[in-house]
Amino acid sequence: MNIFVVAAYPDDEILGCGGTMALHSARGDKVTVLIMAEGITSRLQVRDVVSCRENLTKLQQTAIEANKVVGVSDVRFAGLPDNRMDSVDLLDVVKIIEKVMDDIQPEIIYTHHHADLNIDHQITHQAVMTAARPLPNSPIKEVLFFEVPSATGWNTPISGNAFIPQYYVDISQNINDFYTALDLKIKALEVYSNEMRSYPHARSIESIKALADFRGSSVGFLHSESFQVGRILI
Repeated sequence: MNIFVVAAYPDDEILGCGGTMALHSARGDKVTVLIMAEGITSRLQVRDVVSCRENLTKLQQTAIEANKVVGVSDVRFAGLPDNRMDSVDLLDVVKIIEKVMDDIQPEIIYTHHHADLNIDHQITHQAVMTAARPLPNSPIKEVLFFEVPSATGWNTPISGNAFIPQYYVDISQNINDFYTALDLKIKALEVYSNEMRSYPHARSIESIKALADFRGSSVGFLHSESFQVGRILI
């Protein structure tokens, strides 16, 4: 089975579905990750890719290493401007995603929830939904939206913005004799140490574990990642 994970920034893919990716990899599924934006230059007053080149290369290498922890070797980078994806024509963003989809022919797609606070998350969601529109003979059977701590729960709490999970994955399952899927998710996030924060920040290791506990206890699992359903075809 071919799995496609589309994330705005390096670390979103692990935060959103790292445990689920570990399970897919352990089952022999082919997982491809596409990271849309470069993830650094918004920290500058003016975008300057040249001065950030070394840090951008390091971040991409970090993403590759983090994804290896959960068994993913195919990580691709679109290199769009960080926190400025709204400066790019949506059609151009869609075409980047479509090109990868044509290459890998995914059956399941994971991406951002539509109402994340971050603008690049929102555009990534919209572009994925456009690229994955339900055309005849499409291989896509499932489109699922993950939650990203420090984005999904931070938007204005009005009708239509809430993340409402309906699909739960048991990430307390063993991957091998030593690690569960949650263990590997945490180990991958530790590789992303520069992107993580100290507790009680929502993007801390402690908070990630607490969210997995809460989502799991909602459905009788020890730990879970949860998703809002965009589409499931049977």
